[in-house]
Amino acid sequence: MSDLRMIMAGAVSVCLFGSGVLCLPAAGRDVKLVLHPQKAPAEVGEFSLLPPESAMIDGDAVPLYEKAAKALPDKAEDDQIRNWLDVPIDQLPLDQVEQALSKRMESLKCVAKAVKCRQCNWPETPDLSVYRRLAFVVRLWARLEIANDGYEGAILALQTGFGMARHLGQTPTIVQGLVATAVGAFMCEEVEELVQREGAPNLCVAMAGLPIPFVQMDKAIENERASASSQGMMDVQMNAGIERARVIVKRLHNNLAALQCAEAIRLYAASHAGKLPRALADMTEVSIPANPVGDGPFHYSLTGSTAVLESALSAGADEKERIRYEISIKN
Repeated sequence: MSDLRMIMAGAVSVCLFGSGVLCLPAAGRDVKLVLHPQKAPAEVGEFSLLPPESAMIDGDAVPLYEKAAKALPDKAEDDQIRNWLDVPIDQLPLDQVEQALSKRMESLKCVAKAVKCRQCNWPETPDLSVYRRLAFVVRLWARLEIANDGYEGAILALQTGFGMARHLGQTPTIVQGLVATAVGAFMCEEVEELVQREGAPNLCVAMAGLPIPFVQMDKAIENERASASSQGMMDVQMNAGIERARVIVKRLHNNLAALQCAEAIRLYAASHAGKLPRALADMTEVSIPANPVGDGPFHYSLTGSTAVLESALSAGADEKERIRYEISIKN
């Protein structure tokens, strides 16, 4: 069965990594954010969520990713690593996490270098299963830095995760594009953790600086359509699957935009004595992104000391595309 046929058969949510699982959220997300007021820098600077241009190097990233994969230890601790990703960040067993990451330091170094490469020349059929393991390790690194209030290290870990997702998103196949989307979604969850820490840098400008589309699916879709058509395989089910893949990628863009709005709220609070804005239009210091899965801005409401920021879904949109932040300010 071709990759595209697998998508059409509903394998998107359970087979993004061959025999492994790296799933996108199965339903809309409801997240409580307790934010500390924080002003944003005028420019992205050191808080970029992708490697800055000054750090970029010539060369192909793929051999470095392959080296990172080979340096990974056996899979004996993989289940434990996944479990740590679900533990509340302040309950992480920091010593154990540090020991696990120290065994994977060579892999982390290779990925951190790979994401700085200007080229990423993917083979037609990369082994995507290894990126499941690498993504979990990078995410655990980010969580450790955040738990230790190591914001410089957290930014570097986020750059590495988003950089890998960006490379994966320069994809020859739809399945790889979905893998990129999943990795990006995981890193968004770690941004949510970071921005709730007292003293954490405001990432509003950094979020605005991320490229959109973050995952470049159009070329992969064009390639898959051409391949399927030449084999006489195009049908209604496959077309529906392609459109579903587009929606899933847009879900990541929705998450990125919602985080940018949340950081704009943190910026507003820093300039208005810790108060939440009455409306998104009140935030004039920075541009507020549109809602990628709707026909207008995000829904926003303020009740007492709590605000709700929520996706405004287009007619016929699935609830899976919704993200809802319940936001309060801690001064």
